[in-house]
Amino acid sequence: MKEDLPYPKQRQGLPVILSPGEVAQLIGAASNLYHRTILMTLYSTGVRRAELCRLKVSDIDSKRMMVRVVQGKGGIDREIPLSKKLLAALREYYRWKRPETYLFPGTVNHSRADKPITTKVVWQAVREACTRAGIKKRVSPHTIRHCFATHLLESGADLRSIQMMLGHSDLEATTVYLHLSRRHLQAAVNPLDQIITTNPAQLPRSRRLRKPQ
Repeated sequence: MKEDLPYPKQRQGLPVILSPGEVAQLIGAASNLYHRTILMTLYSTGVRRAELCRLKVSDIDSKRMMVRVVQGKGGIDREIPLSKKLLAALREYYRWKRPETYLFPGTVNHSRADKPITTKVVWQAVREACTRAGIKKRVSPHTIRHCFATHLLESGADLRSIQMMLGHSDLEATTVYLHLSRRHLQAAVNPLDQIITTNPAQLPRSRRLRKPQ
């Protein structure tokens, strides 16, 4: 039976992570206010690109300082704390764009429409900014989601809180960020630093073996 056939294991590599400085470069290199607001929302909330496309104006709760993600992956609703800096950026964006239903409205026949943007627009915003910023790493919208989680962990947030904000159904999926957090990796004492070694200044520099006298 097909379902009984073993499949080769796929290689699971660690995701690419940008430093906070590189994220700032990326956002600063956005070609316009529309793209800049998309990048800031991605980094400040950690939402998936499809979730960002479906965000509505009503999902931004400035009274409670929360961003509501409705029917995220797995059909689960969740809330993410709203950054004051993101709120200021969204207000500036709203005064210009005046979105009605969807926070980032799309177009039909090159004319604005009250429908969500496509994920291709999010990809384009990230790739253009990456090129303009001169960042050589392979960066995608999901990379920014990884940066959000890793930087949160490095700032002291606990895994359970990060799991809830990311919308992971299993905590195990969130533990990958332990392998990416410099703070957690550098907290462990390297075993080499715990032993006494000889002074390298006393060692011969030649690799040739000395002939017996």
